[in-house]
Amino acid sequence: MTFGSDGAVLLSYAVGFAVTCAATPLARRLALRGGAIDQPNERKKHKSPLPTWGGVAIIAGFFLAAAAGGAIHQLSPKALAGLATGALFVALVGFVDDRIDIPAKVKFALQVIAVLPLLLAGVTINMLSHPIARQEQLYLPSWLAWIITTLWVVGVTNAINLIDGLDGLAAGVSALACTALAFIALVWGQFAVALLCAALAGAAVGFLPWNWHPAGILMGDTGAYFLGYVIAAVTIQGAFKMAAAIAILIPLLVLAVPLLDTTLSPIRRVLQGHPAFEADRDHLHHRLIALGLSEPRVVLLTYAVTAVCGAIAIWISRAR
Repeated sequence: MTFGSDGAVLLSYAVGFAVTCAATPLARRLALRGGAIDQPNERKKHKSPLPTWGGVAIIAGFFLAAAAGGAIHQLSPKALAGLATGALFVALVGFVDDRIDIPAKVKFALQVIAVLPLLLAGVTINMLSHPIARQEQLYLPSWLAWIITTLWVVGVTNAINLIDGLDGLAAGVSALACTALAFIALVWGQFAVALLCAALAGAAVGFLPWNWHPAGILMGDTGAYFLGYVIAAVTIQGAFKMAAAIAILIPLLVLAVPLLDTTLSPIRRVLQGHPAFEADRDHLHHRLIALGLSEPRVVLLTYAVTAVCGAIAIWISRAR
């Protein structure tokens, strides 16, 4: 790491924070005028209607921060176009869903389509490290790389969306995950990935003053889909490209909380005799609240677990 690279990463973080924090009240007005209001029901914790589309501010903060830090000059034009096109497309799906409730199967199909720009740009998981032999890699045929990449991107996108059930939870977990990924990327000399992670972390933190309990605005599917998609894409660009046996462990550790919840939720529903993808109030954060913890304490506890997992991932990544 050099002073110059550290400075650009910090600049990306600071711009992401400042732009998102300043733009969130504007996004709130947009949501109120556009009728993007999340109504309370038996599955949701908030007791009064809240505007969504907070994700619009996160998107603005991310792209302006990435530009300010120089990430757009570090990535290949093809990779940049693939990431931006896919992320904006899936955010648009969320933007519409926040307003009119798109059926789950249609959303899933659209999320799969959103992966296509990444695939066409060559941003794929085309290599897996050997779990024992540190310097051996398994190169995947193109068709299998496309399938694994699609499953990863759609899975992480929905994982972030699923934990967006408490004020500040998804934004904070995303910020911590991206901060850890930025450190790891710098250690491995992946400057472009570090800049993107710092920009996204800053944007997520910039949203928190408006989204902390009691929230004045929600990021909605617009923000959750965007965060999940970009996190998935940068891990493909970074963590999965490490030439070491620990490569596959890094993204799994950093995203342990949302991925665990996403994995357990459909299994739990099937065992209970419900459809695998039926929405419910039995996620990990709901269970902690049922044990008597307050909403802010559950969020802070989840932050702590994510931070510990991120720290372990950083420690492992340095032992190459």
